[in-house]
Amino acid sequence: MKKAVLSGERRQDLDGKIVSLLFYEPSTRTRTSFQQAALKLGALTVATENAKEFSSAVKGETMKDTTRIMNAYHFDAVVIRSDYEGAAEEAAEVSNCPIINAGDGAGQHPTQSLLDIFTIYEHFGKVDGLTIAFVGDLKYGRTVRSLSYLLGKFKDIKVHLVAPESLQMKEDILEYYKENGIEFEIHSDIAEIVDKVDVIYMTRAQKERMKEGENADGAGVVLNRELLDQVKEGSIVMHPLPRSSDINEIPEELTDDPRMMIFKEAENGLFTRMALLKMLIIG
Repeated sequence: MKKAVLSGERRQDLDGKIVSLLFYEPSTRTRTSFQQAALKLGALTVATENAKEFSSAVKGETMKDTTRIMNAYHFDAVVIRSDYEGAAEEAAEVSNCPIINAGDGAGQHPTQSLLDIFTIYEHFGKVDGLTIAFVGDLKYGRTVRSLSYLLGKFKDIKVHLVAPESLQMKEDILEYYKENGIEFEIHSDIAEIVDKVDVIYMTRAQKERMKEGENADGAGVVLNRELLDQVKEGSIVMHPLPRSSDINEIPEELTDDPRMMIFKEAENGLFTRMALLKMLIIG
C-alpha cells in the first residue's frame, strides 16, 4: 500500500464498496486517514462526526441498535470511535459486516498499535529484542494499552513505564506483561531511562478522562533538547498525536530532529489502514 500511494498508483481494490465512519469523539488523524484509505482503494465513505451530539445517541439509542441500522443500510465495514470502553465489541456482537475499533474511550486503539508496530519494524527491521519506554499518561492513554498487547506477540521485549504515580499503567496490562514474558520497570522521570531504550513512546495527558487529584502537570514526562541529546544512536521517538500545547511533552523545536518519527508514524497510519480495509472487506 505504501508503494502504491507513493508511486501515485490508482488502486480499485474496493471499487463499489462503502465504508461507514461513525465517530462519537473528536478525531483528526484516525478519521481522516480511514477516509483517505477507503478513497485510495476506490471505496466511498459516509462519515458521521461528533455522533455523540449529532446522532440518535442523544435520544438514547444503543450502540447495538446503531450497528443494526448500519447493517440495514448495507455498509461493507463500519469504523467506530466511541467514548466508552467496549463499544466496538458491542457492535461486533450484532454486526454482519466488519467492525473496526478506532478507539473506545480509555480502552483500546488497535489500529494505532498496528501502525506503531509497522513504524518500529520499518526502522529497526525487527521488533524482537527491543526496549521501549512508554512516557506520560499511561492510565488513560489507550494507544499504549493496545501497543502493549501487540508487543506480547514478540520475543525478548523490555518496557519502561514512565509516568506520575497517579497515571501509571493499569494493573491489567502489568499482569499481561508478566503472563507474556515482558520485562518491565516503573519510573517517574524520563531522565532515568532516556539513554537506555530503543523507542521512546511519548503520550499526551488525557485530561478529558482524568479525575480530581490526578497529576497532569508534565513533571518528569517532557522531552527537551538536553534529554534528546542523550538518546542513544539509532533510537527513535514516537507519539500518537496530538501533542498537548500546555504540557508540551515534545516541544515544536524538536519536530524536525531525525529521531522524531511522529509524522512518519501518522503517514504509516494511511498505509496500514488501507491494508486493513482491504483484508477485512475482500480478504
